[in-house]
Amino acid sequence: MKKLYASLILILAFSASVSSQEMTLTKLGTILERASDSIISQKPQWRFIIRDVPFITIADSTHNRMRIISPIGESDKLNEELKTASLMANFHTALDVKYAISDNILWAVFIHPLKELTEDQVYDAVSQVYYAHVNFGTTFSSTSLVFPGNRKPPEKPKKIERKIIKKI
Repeated sequence: MKKLYASLILILAFSASVSSQEMTLTKLGTILERASDSIISQKPQWRFIIRDVPFITIADSTHNRMRIISPIGESDKLNEELKTASLMANFHTALDVKYAISDNILWAVFIHPLKELTEDQVYDAVSQVYYAHVNFGTTFSSTSLVFPGNRKPPEKPKKIERKIIKKI
């Protein structure tokens, strides 16, 4: 009976992997075209606009990576309060999207393996990047889901005892 059960699990796992569709550059481009108001495609890069918010998607099928990004503003114009709030949002409200700085630009960023993405996940990722962009400076949220936590940064960092660090 155990062999029959194990065989059934293997057959189901194999059939699920055979029937699943891998995300390709062509499929990704088609989804982005449907989601955007306007788009410029230079596979494996797409530049597009949704409701006046600019996006860039970059994919690398060789290394199985992709990212959907949206520039928010110049990072050197951010005060420490906004930088701290964006880091806290990465933990509580930005969910699958993160705020990141590169080349003096603050970005809303979604990064994921390419071939494992589903069509629904791409639409969700675009939505989350959009909302992280437009909500920067207010709720810093990418969806309506929020993980609870202290919303204000502590006044002074708490001193951590060495014995606690050794346990970790």
